[in-house]
Amino acid sequence: MKALAFYLPQYHEIEENNQWWGKGYTEWTAVKDALPFSKAQVQPRVPLNNNYYDLSEKNANTWKWQADLANSFGIHGFVIYHYWFKTGKQLLEKPMEILLSHKEININYCVCWANETWTRTWYGTKKETLMKQEYGDEKEWKNHFNYLLQFFLDDRYIKIDGKPMINIYHTHEIACLKEMLELWEKLSLKAGFKGIYVVSGNTGSKIDTRTNLFNAYYNFEPSYTQIHKCNYLERVEYLCEVFMRTLYNKFSHKKVLERPINGNRFIKRMLRRDSLSGVNIFPGVFPQWDNTPRRKYKGTFFKNMGATNFRKQIQNAKNNYPNSDFLYINAWNEWGEGAYLEPDETDKYTYLEIVKSELIR
Repeated sequence: MKALAFYLPQYHEIEENNQWWGKGYTEWTAVKDALPFSKAQVQPRVPLNNNYYDLSEKNANTWKWQADLANSFGIHGFVIYHYWFKTGKQLLEKPMEILLSHKEININYCVCWANETWTRTWYGTKKETLMKQEYGDEKEWKNHFNYLLQFFLDDRYIKIDGKPMINIYHTHEIACLKEMLELWEKLSLKAGFKGIYVVSGNTGSKIDTRTNLFNAYYNFEPSYTQIHKCNYLERVEYLCEVFMRTLYNKFSHKKVLERPINGNRFIKRMLRRDSLSGVNIFPGVFPQWDNTPRRKYKGTFFKNMGATNFRKQIQNAKNNYPNSDFLYINAWNEWGEGAYLEPDETDKYTYLEIVKSELIR
C-alpha cells in the first residue's frame, strides 16, 4: 500500500483572493490569525522553523524541500488539487505548472479535480458565490483534457496500467460525466495511453453509485465517516450537540465552538464502519482536524486525536483493505483545516514518522 497525500496549492497570492479576502491573502493568513475556542485546541499552528513558504517561487525551492521530505518518510506522491471552471478558468494553477517545469524534482503526483463552487462561507460570513463550477460542452471537456495532457505526459505523473490517474472530488454533481469521460478516454488513447484511470471521491456529500464509470473510489476522511454509515443514535447525538451550541451562540455574547468532536469515539466508529462492497476502494486517513482557522467558532475540531489514533487508522486500512494499492492521507499541507503531515513546532515530524514506520518495511 502506497501513501498518497492531498496537496493544497493555496500558498501564494492570486488576484482573485486579493479581491475576495484582501491584499496578500494566502492560506497562511488564516493560519496565523487563528484563535483557540477550546482549551483542548492548539492555535495558531506554527510550521517548524516558521517555514511560511511561498509556492510562487520560480526556483521551486519549496517544492524541492517538500519532495525530499515526502520521499524520506515514505510518501509515494501528492494528489494536487486542481481547480477548473467553465471556459477554462482556473485558480491556483501556478504551483503545479512550476513543478512541471522542474523535471529534476523527484516526486510522483496526480491531480484531484476539486469541482466545487467557491463560496464566501469562511470566517462565518454569509454564503455568496465567488466562482461557480460549471461543466460546459464537448469543446470545454476537450480543452480541459488538453490542459491536463501536459501533466499526463510527465514521467512523474502517476499512471495505473498505462492510464493516467485523475481523481474527481464530487462526481455525482456532474450530470454530463458519462459523456465527458468517454471523450477523455478517446483522447487518452489517441495520446498513446491505454485509457484514463478515474477515481471518484467518497466524501461527506452524496456517494456516486455509477460504478461502471470509475476504476476506483477514494475515501476522503474525516468527512466520509462523519456523514456516511454511522450509527443512527450517534448521528442524532451529534446533531443535538450542534443544535444546542448554535442556540447558545445565537443568544450569548461569548461564542463557543459549535462542532467539537471526540476523536477517540470517532476513530472507534471509523474502524468498525463497513466499506462499500464490490468496488475498488482506496482507504483514507487523517492525522488531525481543526478548521476553525477558516470558519472560526462555526468550525469543526477533533479533540483527543493525536499520534495514537493516526497510527490506528493506518493499521486498520492495511488490515481491512489488504489488496488496495493506495492509502489517501488528508493531507500534506491543509494547515487551515489542521490536517497536515508537514512538521510543526508542536509535533515536529511525528506524523511523518508514523507513516514511515507503518508503510515502509
